Amino acid sequence: MTAVSEFADKLLDAVKVRQGLAPLSDTMDLDEATALDVQQAVVQARVDAGFPIVGAKLGLTSKAKQQQMSVDRPLYGWLTSDMQIDVAVPVVCSDYIQPRVEPEIAFLLGRDLEGKTVTAAQVLAATEACFGAIDVLDSRYTGYKFTFNDVTADNASSAGFVLGGTAVDPYGLDLRLTGCVLEKNGELVHTAAGASVMGHPAAAVAWLVRKLAERGQGLQAGHVVMAGGMTEAVTVAPGDTVVARFAHLGTVEIPFR
Repeated sequence: MTAVSEFADKLLDAVKVRQGLAPLSDTMDLDEATALDVQQAVVQARVDAGFPIVGAKLGLTSKAKQQQMSVDRPLYGWLTSDMQIDVAVPVVCSDYIQPRVEPEIAFLLGRDLEGKTVTAAQVLAATEACFGAIDVLDSRYTGYKFTFNDVTADNASSAGFVLGGTAVDPYGLDLRLTGCVLEKNGELVHTAAGASVMGHPAAAVAWLVRKLAERGQGLQAGHVVMAGGMTEAVTVAPGDTVVARFAHLGTVEIPFR
């Protein structure tokens, strides 16, 4: 068994048994290239199980998230069809190890995007609609303790996502100034604006496309791209309700049980 398949199996087993594990880097050297290979193996296992890729997500794109997780640069992961959660559908906490949520701006692509020179303007031109969204995170590492390469291997803690019911054409909308208020059980917990995500959410997506090009990959028409958490992630438990209220992009609510 290769190191890549061994690491991927450990992460997949953690999902099956709903139990966190120690960072992979605790027991073996894990460079970024190997971490991306592990990520690809983990995602391919989901695809082979009948859950195709439906998009991608960015992580650690805001200073708030980088400070929270003690990481200094963004990363990415892939979204598969089993991660899609419909609006107002309750999320069962026991389906996860240690769920957290964060508000994001999501892009639904109308055209393919690929290449090493893609810009934020080209991302906006290729976008069919933007949505307010909530990202459901679930690190496979106990206590969310990991290095950059560990979380890269873990597919950027991808677990679930909800798109709001308001689809908005990005033309004429300044996503940098699009504000968000995050509430948990009726209490305000965080506020942020789109500019918190690498200066502009579309710039974050452009960065992703350029990074994917380094591995000969790209994004396809119909893919959903989560641009990255606008605030720190919030822990959730059964009985909680989280609401993200976005300027222009509507409201997204998730009840947890």
